[in-house]
Order: sequence, then structure tokens, then C-alpha cells
Amino acid sequence: MTLATALLFSIVALAAIATPGPTVLLALSNGSRRGVRGALPGILGAVLSDFVLVGAVALGLGALLAASEFWFSMLKWVGAVYLAWLGVRMLRSKGGSFDAPQQANAGEPAAGMPKESRKVFLKSFLVAVTNPKGYLFCSALMPQFIDPAAAQGMQYAIIAVLFASLDAAVMLVYAFVGARAMRLLTAAAARWIDRTCGAMLLALAGSLAFYRRSGT
Repeated sequence: MTLATALLFSIVALAAIATPGPTVLLALSNGSRRGVRGALPGILGAVLSDFVLVGAVALGLGALLAASEFWFSMLKWVGAVYLAWLGVRMLRSKGGSFDAPQQANAGEPAAGMPKESRKVFLKSFLVAVTNPKGYLFCSALMPQFIDPAAAQGMQYAIIAVLFASLDAAVMLVYAFVGARAMRLLTAAAARWIDRTCGAMLLALAGSLAFYRRSGT
């Protein structure tokens, strides 16, 4: 892979990543409720899912989903139900974390933080790996930047690192915006961040439920 190809891929990938999707919305919500540091486990989960996604595309899973109505539908409905569940929980949120009680002193670390961090990590990871649109999109996009005459494993590794790095950078920005908003807005206004993100997740769940493979 040449430097020009890597740069072109980065530009195209950044345009796709920056468009608000489920993991980006979770980063925004986590940042508003937990601060940037508290949002990091979710960002790590999404980054890990990027490597899973690129690896799956390299192994042909995207092509399998494009060819198999059964497996496509299975993954689609699991992803849609999970997104809807998260969206409903965020809509019902009263502000602060819906996974653990708020601390009386916001400056104190939350009790059981390792468990809390695992929950945040798993939410973002599962949201990403159960979304068939990501596999189909990457299966259509990434092979265009692969030189079939060269070793493909290293090229996919480079693409995975670029994709994950861009994804992490974008989510950090959204988490920072959420954390900044929490400092500037009233408690009632901050609750609407969660509720807006929840409504958008429900809308994404609906769009995923009605999503069809190309040609079906």
C-alpha cells in the first residue's frame, strides 16, 4: 500500500466515521455522564470492534453476509434489538449514569469502577460488532484500497490501524464535547443529551431493522 493510497483511504474513512453512528453517540453520552476519562473504555471497545470488523472483511465475512439472507437477518435483528434496548434506557435516563448511582461528590471515583468500565466497554463493542451495515460497508470500501499483487495481510493490518486510529480520534472529540456540555449546561439540559442520543439510537435501530442487502 502506497502513502497516497493510505491517505486517500484515511480521507474516505474519516468522512464515514465522523457521521454520527451508534458508537459515536455512545461516546457523546458517556462523555456527558462520565467525562472523557470515563468514556475511554467505550472508545476502547469500539476500537477493538474495528479490528474485528477489518479482520472479518479480510476473511470474507462481509461477502458471506451479502450472500446469506439467514446470517444477514440474524445479525441485523440482534443489532437492531440491542440498539433499541440501549435507546430506551437512555430515553428513560434521569441524568448521570444509568448503570450506577451518581456519587455525592462528583470528584470521587465511582465505587466498583472496573465493573462499570467493563459495562461501558461491552456496550460500544457489542453495538459495533452486531451491525451488519458496518461489515457490508467495509466489504465494499476496503478491497478498493488493497493491491491484489502485494501481500494482503499487511495491507489489511495497515487499514485496520488507520481505521481504528481515526475512529478513536473522532470518538474522543465527541466525548470531549459531551464532557464540556455537562460543565456548561444545567442538569435538565444535560439530561436531554442522553434523551437525544437515545432517540437517535432508536432511529438507527429502526433503520437497521428495515435495512436490506443490496439486490434484495
